[in-house]
Amino acid sequence: MKYITNSIRICLLLTFSAIVILAASCNKAPETIPGAPAITPPTGNTLGAAINAIPTDSLYYKVIVKSGLLSTLNTPNLYYTMFVPDNNAIRVFINAITGGAIPLAAPDQVFAGFINSNSFPAASANGLVSYNTCPQPLFMSSVPSTFPNFQYPTILNPAPSISALLRLTTFPSTRNGNWVNNVPLSSVNTAVSNGVIHHTAAVVAPPQRYVWDRINTDADLTILKAAIQRADSGVVVSNPSSLIGGLQNIGANFTVFAPSNQAFKNVISFLSGGLIPPNAPDFVYIGFLGSNNISTLLVKGIVVYHIMGTRAFLNNFPTTATSYPTLLNSAIPVHPGVKLVCTFAGLSVTGATVKGLVNPTASNIAINPFPDPFGTSDQHFLNGTLHKIDQVLLPQ
Repeated sequence: MKYITNSIRICLLLTFSAIVILAASCNKAPETIPGAPAITPPTGNTLGAAINAIPTDSLYYKVIVKSGLLSTLNTPNLYYTMFVPDNNAIRVFINAITGGAIPLAAPDQVFAGFINSNSFPAASANGLVSYNTCPQPLFMSSVPSTFPNFQYPTILNPAPSISALLRLTTFPSTRNGNWVNNVPLSSVNTAVSNGVIHHTAAVVAPPQRYVWDRINTDADLTILKAAIQRADSGVVVSNPSSLIGGLQNIGANFTVFAPSNQAFKNVISFLSGGLIPPNAPDFVYIGFLGSNNISTLLVKGIVVYHIMGTRAFLNNFPTTATSYPTLLNSAIPVHPGVKLVCTFAGLSVTGATVKGLVNPTASNIAINPFPDPFGTSDQHFLNGTLHKIDQVLLPQ
């Protein structure tokens, strides 16, 4: 693999765009541009009052009340954008988090009772509403349709012990439709006196874990985990060149294409010249990755080729195959990167692939956007997204 040379410097990992934004006073009244016409804010209801007045938002209004943020959202001179799930979305959400104990057909008062109960802590309600609330009015006409997803701060601080100014970001997009993260918007641009409301087709929940947490605990990613550990040979986690450290860093923003164990078995069998069959136990392949039969530099080059330094949900992929850089490009700028493409049926992603430079065919992304840890695509984390794939990507 001629491209994988000693010039690979993984210390560039942490130069990527951060998931957390240092933002102060970002919810003040919209600023005016000198010489431009004065902005006249809409009159009428504030955000909390507007949501309360929409019958199909009654359950989310109860979540807002539970969160303790109602007075903030009703403050006339504090301006926000809110992504609001309607009653149907809240029903699906509560049905899922209760393991089906509250059936979808239950009356709304049953769902409301759950929201008001101790089973749904105020802290959880606050995290949900905070993650769905962004400073300043953001109309979807201002959101670009470029790749990767547009990054915009919420009012949720994921680590107040680190800094009072940290903000978790969300990812609206107008590519292939209107979205926030991987959730389609059912209606957009409802202006109220202190902001704008966009309705979501599902609840957009804040991420809870780091990318490494998923790789470290997923039984189908044990060989990928071993490859990352081999790539980090001799490097402590706190070192900026550590892959594991980067994958646990809240200041990073990645997309990880994660080959399944079988994908690694196939390529390791090939690299071993067939000495290791593609159906041997997992520990045989992990042992090969840790042996002198393959260099740390080669493993490192393959691993970084599976990581992009930007966050990309499948709905933001191109619909014609297009090349984008990976971390390997930090050391080898001329490398063409990987080719991405997705297909849609309405607003549902029905297929997506990623192709390595020398792979004869593209690798399929396993489509299952159910939230972490149960899904396989659009797995949303504090510092990135993860998509499982069925081939190891080969850069050269």
